[in-house]
Amino acid sequence: MKLIVGLGNPGPEYVFTPHNAGFLAIDRIAEDRNAVVSNRRGRALTGKAILAGHECLLAKPETYMNSSGASVAALVQELELDPQKDLIVLYDELAFPLGELRLKQNGSANGHNGVKSISSSLGTEEWMRVRIGVGRPNAPDGREVKAGGKDYLLQPMRKADLAQMDEVLDRALQAVEAILKDGIAKAMTQYNRREADLGSE
Repeated sequence: MKLIVGLGNPGPEYVFTPHNAGFLAIDRIAEDRNAVVSNRRGRALTGKAILAGHECLLAKPETYMNSSGASVAALVQELELDPQKDLIVLYDELAFPLGELRLKQNGSANGHNGVKSISSSLGTEEWMRVRIGVGRPNAPDGREVKAGGKDYLLQPMRKADLAQMDEVLDRALQAVEAILKDGIAKAMTQYNRREADLGSE
């Protein structure tokens, strides 16, 4: 069993906010696999799906972002998983522009409270991540637009941003499948390089 977790905040007011990119990714995976993420388990909404030949538990913690680790640790323990091999977490990344996607094998939270909570609860930073860029694109004159942190992350996205998010959610699904099929190192080579090379193709 593999555990695929998307991070976000429960509640209708948060559904289409940048901070809920992880929840949106889980919804996209579930939709693609005709899975329903509605069982309550380990303080999360969960559902089963087959991805790249693996039985996976899809999960959306109901603990709110900053306490995501309580839910993730409960599920890891219940399923007797090795976080390094069996856990993939999808979440929003303010450091990357909207529409960009990067994979990471392990590492620090980089200021993300949900990630901090998971590493703290698991007692390790050794778990795989799919980071979905939600940073604002540069202004038309090329100036960098500072996102405004928390306020920006919890505001509903505009229609144009949602269209861009829609596209990256499909790539998030493909990235999870690539990790399960080929391993994180090979998937990183494929997805991280592709993002970096988009401008030069």
